[in-house]
Amino acid sequence: MKIIAGNSNKHLALSIAQYCKQPLCEIDLVKFADNEVSCMIKENVRGEDVFIIQSTCNPANDHLMELLVLIDACRRASVKSVTAVIPYFGYARQDRKPVSRTPITSKLVAKMLEAAGADRIVTMDLHAGQIQGFFNIPVDDLSSRPLFVEELRAGREWGDIEQVIISPDAGGVARARKVAKKLDLDIAIIDKRREKANQVASMNVIGDVDGKRCVIVDDIIDTGGTLIQAAEALLERGAESVEAYITHGVLSKGGKQRIEESEAIAKLIITDTIPNTESWMDSTAYADDAQIKQSVRILPVAPVFAEAIRRINHNESISILFE
Repeated sequence: MKIIAGNSNKHLALSIAQYCKQPLCEIDLVKFADNEVSCMIKENVRGEDVFIIQSTCNPANDHLMELLVLIDACRRASVKSVTAVIPYFGYARQDRKPVSRTPITSKLVAKMLEAAGADRIVTMDLHAGQIQGFFNIPVDDLSSRPLFVEELRAGREWGDIEQVIISPDAGGVARARKVAKKLDLDIAIIDKRREKANQVASMNVIGDVDGKRCVIVDDIIDTGGTLIQAAEALLERGAESVEAYITHGVLSKGGKQRIEESEAIAKLIITDTIPNTESWMDSTAYADDAQIKQSVRILPVAPVFAEAIRRINHNESISILFE
């Protein structure tokens, strides 16, 4: 097999390649003066299973176009198969029509990836499960849940403080319930009313959180404002402390600074599916035993993706990775 890295997340791509004991395929991926994307694969890939690692994160349009160009280049180089490994699937939040005259952009992106020539998609924690149905090719939606469950089990030295898993909205109840089931914990739900994107008008807590250690489980943290509001609402209802376990740290518009300055969130756990957390990763925060402000921790997902790639290459089942 051959592993190709786009420009979106070189750190993660290199880690995956190391776990797979494969070098990254040598390519030239550049932009012309007018910002057109150009690429050339500098190795023979004829008849190979090619895995292209590219998160479609900010700048989403540039990284998506890079991915499409790389897929097309592989197809024209007579590869055996092309698997697009997209740790963070951008545009996933546009998965339906919430109001009239709006697009379903995640469906559009799915059609573009298929048209470019992708044979399979591997991603992690899609914002909405139905996005898998937007594709006519296999989609493996890996989960960060096993990583979070392991981390939560390791952190149970908090003594007698009872834990409760929190879903930040009604749409995330299934995700929270799966984590709670693994840990034999109760769940609570935050009912939030949005006026518009990234702005919440009100929050109500459904469930008993008084005197408990609250663990918010979600797939995306964007600006961080909603998460902080949810943590404050839980503390007002008597929660002992609030932690957040979130897969994709988008952290746009000052989200990183907002989280660091917040006193409501005792700890934030994210993964490295998005590289805009590299200022944390480059510091001691990436070490297993270190933290920033004792609140930020980054879990590497390279082992999960590497094992998925190995199993796909060997035509083995990957269902074990979901558990």
